[in-house]
Amino acid sequence: MANETLDGLKVAILVTDGFEQVEMTEPRKALDEAGAETRIVSPKDGQVRAWNLTNWGETFTVDMPLDGARTEDFDALLLPGGVINPDKLRMLPQAVAFAKAFFDAGKPVASICHGPWTLVEAGAARGRRLTSWPSLKSDLENAGAEWVDREVVVDQGLVTSRKPDDIPAFNREVIKLFATPTGPSRRGAAE
Repeated sequence: MANETLDGLKVAILVTDGFEQVEMTEPRKALDEAGAETRIVSPKDGQVRAWNLTNWGETFTVDMPLDGARTEDFDALLLPGGVINPDKLRMLPQAVAFAKAFFDAGKPVASICHGPWTLVEAGAARGRRLTSWPSLKSDLENAGAEWVDREVVVDQGLVTSRKPDDIPAFNREVIKLFATPTGPSRRGAAE
């Protein structure tokens, strides 16, 4: 990952209470170290609280409320998992529309664990090969995806992984995909 640079890349991290802490903090750290500017976007004001394996974890400051976030202001999207977080997000039309807009614009997206639930609601799973926490297999297949049991899958501008143990591979592929110029979605790529 040391050779990849994400200088100037703006990444939205869409979460609400109950995201798996390590599935946000470790990818965010990797993105920041590669030069990206990460911002927590949330339907909640002020702070969001993580889930840490079997109990509530740390709280994190919301950088931008979802109702003020514009997809045009970001180059890529990160969707951490946890059970609670994506289940809440997929029930919020504004969160689903925000995620869908990244796919519509051809911008890269990364999702881990239960995060692909939001992809199902956004209509972005259909026709893609991906992975997730195993319990989502039927949901994803019913949404038209090809589900595979691999630590990381990259397909059509989307990186997916199954669980926290997969984070090193996930981070590697996220950095690689996000560093690849993707036309107009990567500001400055043509400069």
